[in-house]
Formats: sequence, C-alpha cells, structure tokens
Amino acid sequence: MEQGTARDAARPAASVCPAERAKTRLPSPGGPPDRLRSDQARGEHTHSEPTAPILPAPARAAGPVQRHSVRGQVLDALRSALVGGDLVPGEVYSAPVLGERFGVSATPVREAMQQLALEGAVEVMPNRGFRVAERSARELSELAEVRALIEVPIMLRLARAVPARHWVELRPLADASVAAAAIGDRARYAESDRAFHSAVLSLSGNRRLVEVADDLHRRAQWPSAGAPASRRADLLADAAEHTALLDALIDRDLLVVQSLVHEHFTGAPA
Repeated sequence: MEQGTARDAARPAASVCPAERAKTRLPSPGGPPDRLRSDQARGEHTHSEPTAPILPAPARAAGPVQRHSVRGQVLDALRSALVGGDLVPGEVYSAPVLGERFGVSATPVREAMQQLALEGAVEVMPNRGFRVAERSARELSELAEVRALIEVPIMLRLARAVPARHWVELRPLADASVAAAAIGDRARYAESDRAFHSAVLSLSGNRRLVEVADDLHRRAQWPSAGAPASRRADLLADAAEHTALLDALIDRDLLVVQSLVHEHFTGAPA
C-alpha cells in the first residue's frame, strides 16, 4: 500500500483525481524527494529562508503497512529532522518549501508545524513560516529537573513492587536504544529512549503520568542553539544506563537501582 493515501481514502473515489493524489503522496523511504515547481504560489515569504534540508521520509512499519494521515507522517518526519539537526535552531522555514521536499501540499506541513509549536519546538512567524526554537542550557536543565522530580520517585517505587517478569518484558526496548546508539542515529535513539521510559512508567498504571512525562521528555530532546550534536559515544553511554537499570530491576537490587536512576537524570549517583 502506498504511503500518504489515508486522506484520499476518506473521500469518495470519484472526487480524487490522479493529479491530486500525486501531489499529496509522500516520497518512498530512501527515494529522491518529489519536487514541485519553484514558482508555485506560496503562503509565506521565503526570500530569506535557508535551503530546505533533505528531510527523512517516514519509516515503513514492519508487517502490514498501517494507514496514517499525511499530517501524521509529516509530523513524525519533522520531529526526526529536529532531533537529528536537519532543522537548525534559529532558522525560519516555510510550509510550502518544506512541502516541496515531501512532495505534499503546504497544508499538512503547516498543520504539523502548528503541533510542534504547541510542543515548544518551533515558533510561529506571521507571514514568514516557523522558526526553530533556540533552547537555552538553563531551559534544558529545568526540564531535566522536572523530569527527575516526576520519574525518580516513581521508578524507585516500581522497583520495590513490580515482579521481575515484567521488567524482563522490557528488554527489547532497552536493546532497541542500544542498537540506535550503536549506529549514531539520533532521531531513532530519541524515539527508542522515550519508548523505554514510557514503558517503565506505564507499569505505574497512571496514564496521565505517562502522558505528562512523555511530553516533558520530548521537549527535553529538542536541540539547543549552538550545542554540539550528541556524539555516538554519548548515546551509547545513555543506552548502557537503560540496560544496567533493567538488569538491576530484574535482580531487585534496590541500591543499584537508586544509584542508576539518580545518575541517569542528574549525572551524579545518589
């Protein structure tokens, strides 16, 4: 099944012409991005905009391909581009130009960018587009502190109450973060990192807690201006903490769990 057809499938077949379908189809992973004519009408001014980056195509799911909206696919790819550094803090990007890179209209890009604005990743620039937010070191430090206040006590409580068999079930998630770190894929690591933390917190049975923690985690992953990109060695060290923490939880070694949890969030053992 081709990507990007969920929106068309929702309309009567007779109302969707081949030209329109071609315009809203996202490029296949690994293939060259479809380009629209550069002189097409645009909704924002783009004369001062940097060259649009080559954005990652949305990944195909293993097994049967799931239907996703074009907006959802664009949102996932833009998040990967932000974490991966393809969208630069402080730069302004317009929806039409980014749409060209995906081979879609500006509308799903603009809708995805509006969601990113709600998450604090970009800022709306009237009549220009969207500026990638410049995060300060203090802001990232504050996010880390809030995450620690939420996650550390929950993890320590779960360490005392959750049977070892439930921690064993999380092993594939820890392994996935190690695999992403091993190849230095920052975007893939960010997703696997959040998936591991969300799975741990889900054992609390508190869905609201998981939602709040995941939102904070995502915000903490947006890059800060002028900060060096995460090195492969840094990703490997962080992923190793996931594995070590899981081993300690399975062994019910509470002293090691406490030390690892504090170190994971603060950089210093308890």
